Amino acid sequence: MAATQTHSETKRRTSTRKAAPDAIKLLKDDHRQVEEWFEAFEKTNSGSKKQKLADDICLALKVHTQIEEEIFYPACREAGLEEDLMDEADVEHDGAKKLIAEIEAGKPGDDHWDAKVKVLSEMIKHHVKEEEQRDGMFAKAKKKADLDLDALGEEMQARKADLMKQKKNGG
Repeated sequence: MAATQTHSETKRRTSTRKAAPDAIKLLKDDHRQVEEWFEAFEKTNSGSKKQKLADDICLALKVHTQIEEEIFYPACREAGLEEDLMDEADVEHDGAKKLIAEIEAGKPGDDHWDAKVKVLSEMIKHHVKEEEQRDGMFAKAKKKADLDLDALGEEMQARKADLMKQKKNGG
């Protein structure tokens, strides 16, 4: 009976652990979602739809950059990923945050508001390409034996859920 309990405990721990994607899958899933919203933004002429999409994009990107900066990037730096690569990602985040703040301060119909969303889309496409390309940050992170991408994914998923709740409640 003890062996059965041990097996079911192990099975339970394994199924719990698999509830969160690994860190790279979580980040790539975020990338795909935001890309969809940017495409929908480009296709609509409705001010209210543009506002909703911009709100969704800005929230998602704020949470995404925060979990990268708090959890993923420090782990990558600690594992020895090149400082230049990590520094460039930090600077790209800073640029995106400034544009997000401008978008959030405006609304459809304001001068340059649509253009700001378009430029943010282009910045994010560039950033995503650098993270996801064959020799990019994600590929390099996968090669680091001391990076536990499953554990990072769990931590990032939990932090993402907390941040989404906070930010939706005005935090």
